[in-house]
This record gives sequence, structure tokens and C-alpha cells, in this order.
Amino acid sequence: MKSMRNYLNWVWGSALGAIGVSCTASTLPKSEKPNFVFIYMDDMGYSDVSCYGETRWTTPNIDALAEQGIKFTDCYAASPISSPSRAGFLTGRYPARMGIQGVFYPDSYTGMAPDEVTMAEVLKTQGYATACIGKWHLGNREKFLPLQQGFDEYFGIPYSNDMSAQVYLRGNEVEEFHIDINNVTKKYTEEAIDYIRRKADQPFFLFLAHSMMHVPIYVSEEFAGKSGAGIYGDAVLEVDWSVGRIMETLRELGLDDNTLVVFTSDNGPWLQEGPLGGRALPLREGKTTAYEGGVRVPCIAYWKGQIKPMVNTDVMSLLDWLPTVTNLSGASLPEVRLDGYDITNVLKGSGKRASEDYAYFRNNRDITDYRSGDWKISLPAPGIKGNFWRTSTAAHDTLLFNLREDVGEQYNVYHKYPEKAKEMLQKLQDYMQNFGEIPPPLVMTGNDASKYLRQQRQDAREKAKAAGVRDKSMETDGFIDVQ
Repeated sequence: MKSMRNYLNWVWGSALGAIGVSCTASTLPKSEKPNFVFIYMDDMGYSDVSCYGETRWTTPNIDALAEQGIKFTDCYAASPISSPSRAGFLTGRYPARMGIQGVFYPDSYTGMAPDEVTMAEVLKTQGYATACIGKWHLGNREKFLPLQQGFDEYFGIPYSNDMSAQVYLRGNEVEEFHIDINNVTKKYTEEAIDYIRRKADQPFFLFLAHSMMHVPIYVSEEFAGKSGAGIYGDAVLEVDWSVGRIMETLRELGLDDNTLVVFTSDNGPWLQEGPLGGRALPLREGKTTAYEGGVRVPCIAYWKGQIKPMVNTDVMSLLDWLPTVTNLSGASLPEVRLDGYDITNVLKGSGKRASEDYAYFRNNRDITDYRSGDWKISLPAPGIKGNFWRTSTAAHDTLLFNLREDVGEQYNVYHKYPEKAKEMLQKLQDYMQNFGEIPPPLVMTGNDASKYLRQQRQDAREKAKAAGVRDKSMETDGFIDVQ
């Protein structure tokens, strides 16, 4: 794999070779290069905003983006869980290619490889300012943090907000050890607005990765109780407010006609959290699964004067944004195998995506499901155990769905359409054979000594009780008062 240093040398060498021969995008004035703002949610369900079907509350600012831009109905994340999905979005590559099969924790000693070429690194070759604000979750050791992955600036919590040691990093350093996390959405919004104001006179890339809607759910005092439907709805309304503030700032600075704004989510909702999680209706299942609810996410693209309002029902993926942004900025693609497609023609209404296919990786290692056009094939899978808030899902043999007719994946038509099933199985197998080598898992798990310690403590207690040892918590060791 090409290292970032070699990639930059290659890009600049190509650009220098073009000087005096032709006028390329890299020679255009800064004002003619579009800005890019990606608003990236965490665990937001497909139908959590009103333009995708939510009826318990309304999201007018997000809805406005959909009404004035493209609302993608069939957009897929790179993974049904956080770290792999983020890696895929930033690199345009399936996380399986990077060995990112699970999520990184505060005590993880690994992260996304520094030689992976990110969207930020691509844009820096074209003179872009780059910033990541919010959740990172691709490794919290310094060598894996955003500043080492192409971002000029970083502010945020470097992992999920249910993990230990919640702190705000500024760059590579901890800025706040004791944070008011109830105001996390407001804080990220303030940082984002400040960044846009500071970089208004040059092309910029802002990756605003909200910590919401990941549990535990936090909401500021101003939005507490506002939805009338619980804290989850309150937090969605605060995110909608945040989108409104970002758009107000772009309009105020005269940047809205030169800025591509994308709103989306890293994966589906965490259904097991009940009222603390979102919804993906009418899709089946949610986060961690290869069902539609796990990887199909809301995605809206807005660009005043460039994108005509429409609803796009074709297959697309968050993997597509790296090659698209690369083209729009005038940069060169990294010399690595990408899985996304340039959808510039889709945004401008002049064509379709080059492929109508999408591969699902249930465990971020094996290709377990495959979609081509309206059809989806799913290889056999074990059942999913439910909890208080959600029903269990039955184990299944090979399944075939027509997603255009059965978006909820309720009716297995494998035996009804045997020739289509055979065709889809062949497509899955061909894709699998051509995918290439899958590296060992980068995220190491199973070395948590605390699990062994808890078991050892329990065993010791049980053994003592069986031997008749009295529970010492029932005794009190007093003091002798000497007169």
C-alpha cells in the first residue's frame, strides 16, 4: 500500500508536470473550489428524522436540506458498527481491507493505519484547510489521531461517549478532563461555526461527527423535554438545531452556493436500547446486523445552485464520497483499491452511479450478503437474541429478497425465483473471489484482565462459602477506647 508521503509526492509530481500544458482544477482560484461539510451522526436510525418518516417530532432544518437537495433512499454505510464505518467513509475502502473488524476502545493500542489515505489527506493536496470536530473512534493513541490522518485541527471526544475517560481533545492534547457532556452537541456546533468563520476565505473540509445519537443520550437544558417524546427525541431536535446553525452561518458568509453539505449516519440504530435508541422503520433490524436497518442510513446532499431537488432511489454508499470529493476538488485518486464510485454526475443530475451493487459484511470480515439492483441475497446466519426492548430474530438459511417490493425483508422468495437466487449467489461468490486478501483483525479483543479477575473473585467467594467461611461484611471491626 502506498504510504501517505509517497502519495503526496506522486500527486504533486503529477500536478507540476501539468503546469504550462493545461489549466487543471488545481490551478483554479480558491474561490472556485467547493467547500465540503459532512454532518455525520452516530447510531441515528433510518427513520429518526421527519423527512425519512418520523412522526413523533419534526426536524425542519434537516428536512429543508432534503427538500432543496438530494434525499437518497438507498444509501449504505460501510459497516453496521462505528469504527469500521468511519474508516470506510474516510478512505472509500471497505473496512475489511484494513483489518478493522471491530471498534476501538480507550485501552486499544491499535488504530486505523497511518498509511491509509483519508479524504482529508486528498483535499490537503489541493490547498484545503481540514478539520474534524466530534467523535473520532479510529484509535486514540497519538499516532492514530486526526492530526496524523490529514486533519489540520481536531476537537472532540476521540471515541464513543459510553466509554471510559470522557475528555475533550484539542489537537493531540487533552483540553478538558471534566466536561459538561450534556452540552456536547452545542459544544461541537460552536466549534464548527468558529471553524467555518475562520476558514471562510479559503477552501475547507469540515467533518462534523456528532456523538449523538449514541447512548448514553445527552441533551442540553434548552432542549430537555422539547420533543415531548423522551430524551432521544429531544436530542434529535438539538441536532436539527445544530444543522440550522451551520446552514445559517454558511448563508451569512455567502458560502452556501459554494459548499456541498452532506447529512448522514455511521450505521443504523441500537434497537436494544429501546427508548434510548432510534428506529429504522420500515427496515428490519438495526446496528450490528447486515439487515437493511443495520447499514441503510439517511443521506442528504445539499449544494445551492448545483444540486436540483430530487429523491434518488438508486443504490449508493458512503464509500462513494471520497472519490466524489476527490473529483470535485480537482485532486487525484489515491493509488489504492477503492470500493466507492464517483457520483458527481448523480449530484448534478446528469447520470447514474457506475454500479447498482453493494456488498454487506456482517462481521466486517466476510461478505455475507449482496445487493444488485432491487435484489438482495443473504447467506445462512444464526439467530439474534432479543432483549426487553426488542424481539429476537430467527436464524435463517439462504434468503432472497426483492427490496423494492419488500424493503422490510419479510418475504423470502428464494424458492419462488430459483434462477434469480442462482444469479445472485454467483454475483456474491464472484465479488468474494475478486475482493482480494483480507488482513488479520486490527482490533484485538479478549485480553481484558478484569474479566478474569471478576471470575477469579467469584470463584474464591463460592469456594469459601462452601467451606463454611463467614461473610466478613457482616462483621464490624471496632476500636478500643483507652481511658
